[in-house]
Amino acid sequence: MHNLAQIYKNVDLEKLIKNFEDKLEDLRGCLEPQKLETKLIKIEEELQNNKDWDSQKIKKLLQERAQIFEKISILENLERKFKEILEWYSLYKEEKSFDILNTLLEELTSFEKTFKTEETKLLLSGEYDSSSAILSIHAGTGGTDAQDWASILLRMYVKWAEKKGYKVKIVDILPGEEAGIKNAVLLIEGEKAYGYLKGEKGIHRLIRISPFNANSKRHTSFASVTVIPQIEEDIEVEIRPEDLKIETMRASGHGGQHVNKTETAVRITHIPTGITVTCQNERSQYLNKMTALKILRSRLYQLEKQKLESKKESLIGEKKEISWGNQIRTYTLHPYKVVKDHRTQYESYKVEEILDGEIDDFIREYLLWESKQKLKDN
Repeated sequence: MHNLAQIYKNVDLEKLIKNFEDKLEDLRGCLEPQKLETKLIKIEEELQNNKDWDSQKIKKLLQERAQIFEKISILENLERKFKEILEWYSLYKEEKSFDILNTLLEELTSFEKTFKTEETKLLLSGEYDSSSAILSIHAGTGGTDAQDWASILLRMYVKWAEKKGYKVKIVDILPGEEAGIKNAVLLIEGEKAYGYLKGEKGIHRLIRISPFNANSKRHTSFASVTVIPQIEEDIEVEIRPEDLKIETMRASGHGGQHVNKTETAVRITHIPTGITVTCQNERSQYLNKMTALKILRSRLYQLEKQKLESKKESLIGEKKEISWGNQIRTYTLHPYKVVKDHRTQYESYKVEEILDGEIDDFIREYLLWESKQKLKDN
């Protein structure tokens, strides 16, 4: 095992500790713990005045209270750990002991790892951030290259979800003519999946030497990613049976022989809105139907939310349209390798690792950026 003091021998300890102190202060600014405490008092008052413990309002208040308790607890734990680091640093300055320096560096290394993980959790404060996620990928302009790019993104998100311990279902997939996929829908089930992935929504651009071009020319491909929360049953979304057109068909994606020989795939069209949902990768027609209805419920709820947001935007007089020229992130593989997020300006040269599902740094930077944007708006 390497001696940490040797590894960090050229590091300015005071500057390193000050950097952590600034990050902790930024996090406190984003969370505003005093407001959290005030909100907690109001929730406790509402709980005491409401006797219907089976109501949806009470359930929502209890969930909100648990989330606030978690945030306060995590922040206090980080501050306690940082205080211990300051004590070790103070002791080292007095003693100049090699053993104390090693302990201090061990504490700093551990704190850095813990801080990154906990910071991301703390920044998840949206209404549905704790929900599972429905992630859709659509190949854009760029022909076969774009369809191949869409399949690379699909693999990236599946890898990320599996590393996080989430349950992943590819509920619908349409293969490309030559390679890749035209589109795919993923159901990623688990606590906070939507909160982590919500910042992935938008246009993703790939720049590389095309593997499908005989002249090995540089090629730009696009794919769009959409992420919505999975809406639970207790949220009221009216779906009338007479508004549904339900069709069965043979699965077109990657399935077993039995799947491809029988009509297990289900397509549900919501006639009033024209929203169509297809599910083909479950074991039976019934399970495909249930999963398709689950996704339809979430999409209908999201549609209603978008209508309200559009009304607000029309009052403000500004509407930012997502188009192929407004990519959120660019993945460059040639002539150099770098991935850059155009909202946060964060970039990484670990391209292979990123495409292998290591996107946590981009998720964290987006959540920080989003939190700062909210503070500006307020």
